[in-house]
Amino acid sequence: MKNKSLLMTVAILIIAMSSLAQRTGTFTDPRAAQKTDTFTDPRDGKTYKTVVIGTQTWMAENLNFKTSDSWCYDDSISNCATYGRLYTWDVAKKACPVGWHLPETEEWTTLTDYLGGVDYAGVKLKEAGTIHWARPNAGARNSSGFSALPGGYRNYEDKFFWINNTGTWWSSSWYDVLKAVTFSLYNNLNSSKTDSNYKLSGFSVRCIMDK
Repeated sequence: MKNKSLLMTVAILIIAMSSLAQRTGTFTDPRAAQKTDTFTDPRDGKTYKTVVIGTQTWMAENLNFKTSDSWCYDDSISNCATYGRLYTWDVAKKACPVGWHLPETEEWTTLTDYLGGVDYAGVKLKEAGTIHWARPNAGARNSSGFSALPGGYRNYEDKFFWINNTGTWWSSSWYDVLKAVTFSLYNNLNSSKTDSNYKLSGFSVRCIMDK
């Protein structure tokens, strides 16, 4: 009887640990990316990694297509090569190549819901390690293959902030006359955050494939 009780206790502990690991990304995520590929932007010849996550196909890199009202962080070309460009909202809405678009808030929500919710989205979306993310890069495993990078942002007064600490991406969703909805990940949090920011600020762009 004691042996049976002990086995049941061990089984319960294993199930509980497995559940926690799935949420935090400690083990291989069973909802990991199903398919990776590449896409070459015909406008400038740049090639981007792509990834299928659930029913969505995303670019697995930030957009780096040069337009007016877009910038490299600190005006450094090397930052553009790594983190992509920072775009105003009006430009971001038109920046993705044909066949792709700037995601709506609902499409960001579909992504985080598929990965288990906003509380652990950062674990599964952020690039692992501290080559690009500042410490501690809480829990990051990149089990989705999204490879989110912390490109920082440019405010409407032409100043740059928070590279290596924060990644913020535009949605196409309008918030009010001055602001639009953004999606953010942080070096010190497992979670993601949906917020609003000034349209004249510069944030990163991730394109999602048209259905």
